[in-house]
Amino acid sequence: MAVVETERHGQIFVVRINRPERLNALGFEVRSLLADAWSEFRESKDLEVGVFTGTGRAFCAGEDMKESLENSQPGGRRPDREDPLMSGALEKPVIAAVNGYAMGGGFQLVEKTDLRVAVHEAIFEMSEAKRWLLGGYNHGHVASMPHPIATEMAFAFRFTAQRFYEIGWINRVVDSENLLPTAFEMAEHLLTLPPASRVNTVAMMREMRPRVAPELEQLASVLNDHGAKSDLMESRQAFAEKRTPNWKGWDDPEDRYRTPTLASLNTEYRILPEYGMMS
Repeated sequence: MAVVETERHGQIFVVRINRPERLNALGFEVRSLLADAWSEFRESKDLEVGVFTGTGRAFCAGEDMKESLENSQPGGRRPDREDPLMSGALEKPVIAAVNGYAMGGGFQLVEKTDLRVAVHEAIFEMSEAKRWLLGGYNHGHVASMPHPIATEMAFAFRFTAQRFYEIGWINRVVDSENLLPTAFEMAEHLLTLPPASRVNTVAMMREMRPRVAPELEQLASVLNDHGAKSDLMESRQAFAEKRTPNWKGWDDPEDRYRTPTLASLNTEYRILPEYGMMS
């Protein structure tokens, strides 16, 4: 069976990650087939609304750690083909039907959707703080979360579906037997709208999402390199071996006290409000 399955139901296109034995982890094959599926959806003149789900007890567990270790490539190998869902090139609405765990890269898949339904048992985690040298600073911000909640997300705390529903990140929480029927009900509502209204509203709502300021993105890029890169593979190795990681922290211990800040970057860059950060 394919690790990514697709179905057509009239104008509704279902994309399902089908790798339950690996909790639908994002290996190279899964990423490649998702890019193919969303490209098919984007290019079709007959399909208008997407529904995105998974098989088994996970929607998607994120990065395939085993594959990353085998290839010595933190984050995993990416296909050459653009995935229009992830790049933002997909102009059609997508509804997430979250059937279980959505962790790390799986969380990011849900984040790219426009409407979200989840089962009560679903668990969410933005795992970057566990796997890289900087936590997921942007995810709570772009979701307009209060700063303490955004900080909790950045530090890779886990969230239940109910809590995410209460703070506005999920539209519906349902029993498992109602997951796909609810997603289809929402899709069918979208199909009752005038086509131009549906397309234009998707475009407008996406443009209204908050964005991280360019100077903060520049700081994030620097912070992502501030620390011992060997800890990236150690994180994944410890996860695979089910042991406590042996962190190095910094190649130069003094770097612990030299954390980059906007102020320190301003000694190397000048900031022009009209253009962002200029070297």
